[in-house]
Amino acid sequence: MPLNQLQLSLQFARFAEAPAHRAVLSRSKVTRWIRHALAADAEITVRIVDAEEGQQLNREYRHKDYATNVLTFDYQQEPTVMADLVLCAPVVEREAREQNKTLEEHYAHLLVHGTLHAQGWDHETSEQDAEEMEAYETEIMAELGFQDPYAK
Repeated sequence: MPLNQLQLSLQFARFAEAPAHRAVLSRSKVTRWIRHALAADAEITVRIVDAEEGQQLNREYRHKDYATNVLTFDYQQEPTVMADLVLCAPVVEREAREQNKTLEEHYAHLLVHGTLHAQGWDHETSEQDAEEMEAYETEIMAELGFQDPYAK
């Protein structure tokens, strides 16, 4: 099955650790990871931010006063998926360490996760929805050559 087309804007906020995250997130890798999770053509912006910007966006849009790993802003699902995915570098790095994953592996998972959210997948609506989304993420990650992101 051919992969869907993706117009990608990859942005890095200015913060001290940005070069290390930029080294892990090449345009070709990010494009590959997102395209594997797409069911339609898409225009997606991926922005890597520091904890301050991540917390500000989470507080403003979700009314939760902390930085989270990925925020998905979905604007359109058909005929073209249009979304912004904002990943908070310090949170992603900390979680990767805590979960004994490489930074690349965790970014790949969160980009797949955010891309699914941009297409209407939701793990907070019910236990069944969460199980379906996790199973699909695991399948996509396997296609990409990664381990089950939910395996303990």
